[in-house]
Order: sequence, then C-alpha cells, then structure tokens
Amino acid sequence: MSWSKGRDPAATGDLAATIGRVLRVMSWNLWWRFGRWWPRQRAIGETLQAVDADVIGLQEVWAEQDGANQAEILADLLGYDAVQTDLRYHEGLAFSNAILSRWPIDAAESRALPGADGRPGHRSVLYAQVRAPFGPLPVFTTHLDWQFDASAVRVAQVAALCEFVAEHRNEPDAGYPAIVTGDFNATPESDEIRSMTGRTAPPVGGLVFTDAWEVGGDGSAGLSWSRCNPHLRDATWPERRLDYVFVSWPRPSPLGTTVRCRLAGQDPIGGVVPSDHFGVVAELRTR
Repeated sequence: MSWSKGRDPAATGDLAATIGRVLRVMSWNLWWRFGRWWPRQRAIGETLQAVDADVIGLQEVWAEQDGANQAEILADLLGYDAVQTDLRYHEGLAFSNAILSRWPIDAAESRALPGADGRPGHRSVLYAQVRAPFGPLPVFTTHLDWQFDASAVRVAQVAALCEFVAEHRNEPDAGYPAIVTGDFNATPESDEIRSMTGRTAPPVGGLVFTDAWEVGGDGSAGLSWSRCNPHLRDATWPERRLDYVFVSWPRPSPLGTTVRCRLAGQDPIGGVVPSDHFGVVAELRTR
C-alpha cells in the first residue's frame, strides 16, 4: 500500500475553520493515462483545487514503477494525506484506487474484490480512517467491473464491499457513518445498486446506504458518464449515472444527511476536459 503525508490542519490553524461546516466528499474516476493524459493532469489538479473537497475517492489512478505517482502528485498539490491500494505494475505502470484527505489518515487497508471466477481479482476496495475534527471518519473507495453483462460479478463485488465496510465502520448508533465512493459501473436501478440501497435484500443485514445524489441532487439526472463529454464521442452506451457517494445506515441522525450533491469536472481547462467521467461532489452534515 502506498502512503503519502500532507499537512496536519491542527498544526496549521485550519482546524478551527473546519469545525461545524459540512463535510464535502468527492468521487472521481480519473481515466488513468488514456487520451491526452498529461494535459488532463493539469485539468484534474485545477478541478480538485476548485472543488476543495475534504475527502476524495479516486479511481483509475496511475503510478510509474520507477517514477511519478498520480496520487502523490495530487496530494502534494492540495497539501493532503493520501493512501492507495497495493500497486501492481504491468509494463512499468500501475492502475489503482486512492483516497486523499484534508485531515490526517490514521489507518488504511485494501482488499481485492472477487472476479468472474469468484476468486480475488484485480478490482479492489480501499479504506481509510480519517482523523476529522468531528471524530473518526471511515472512508472507502472502489471501482467495479465495467462490462455490460457483468452484473452478477458486480453483485458479488458489492457483497464483498459491504462485508468490508461492516468490519471498519463506526458503531452505527454512535459514530459518523461510513462514506463509500466509487465508480460502480452500474445504474441506480441495477441489482447491485438496489442491494446497497435496500430496494432488495442487502448483502449484510443491518447495513444499507443512502445514495447522496438521490437525496440531494441538483435537479439534473446526475449523468457522470455523458455524451456531453467529448471523450465519449464513440461510447457505446453513454447517458448513465455510474459514480456515487453513499452514506451508511443506520446512523445517528442527522450525521451524514446529504445537504446537496452535484457534478464536477464538466468544463475544459486548457482546452481539455479532465476525464471521461464527471466527478460527484456531496455535502454532508457533520452535526
């Protein structure tokens, strides 16, 4: 697992400014090193600076075996802590998930999710325990299989994800709820998402999730995979909501209640749209 350290807000005077405000969470698939990846890197960084999220779940994060690491570059830019899933290199490059945090990350763990054969595959979920000013904050990010016909695999991956969350979340009736971000490659009416939101039997009894967009969306369809994005000019199936911020339930209300949810990363910077996915930004109550 790769880990980089940013600033401690308690030491820089930022802590007082954060207490009492909403928690801003972002989920974003960065499209690895596809397309014009280096100009996109600048656009990604500037977008993250503008969003100013407190915690960020990232998917398709690249790292060079003997060189630069995208998560570390972005963490340094923002002055954040960062942690990544275990880096497995192919031809000198890795493809991973990462969590960036304004506040210190005190613990982290990643776990492989099952593939089509039921054995641990290349998809994974990453957990970070964030030392937030309002108490320990469990944050997760994941990226599920993408194939149109892989719903059964994603159902199994969601089950493994929920088991992992159940192991690491705070006490449901006391601590801040678990925040799960990710590119699920599944729409809200799919079996895999319905099992998370309680519309069908959940994988883990006593654990379901609120979809932040469903509660606090800005009135649009929230399409994070959209033909409005020039990178999807040749996409087979655009116009889908694939990226999510989830909040676990049960929880001590109103902690984690969605105030609002919106997309980010739609506008070009330096002539390039940052990613083939738009990011999802949710603001959640902290008290």
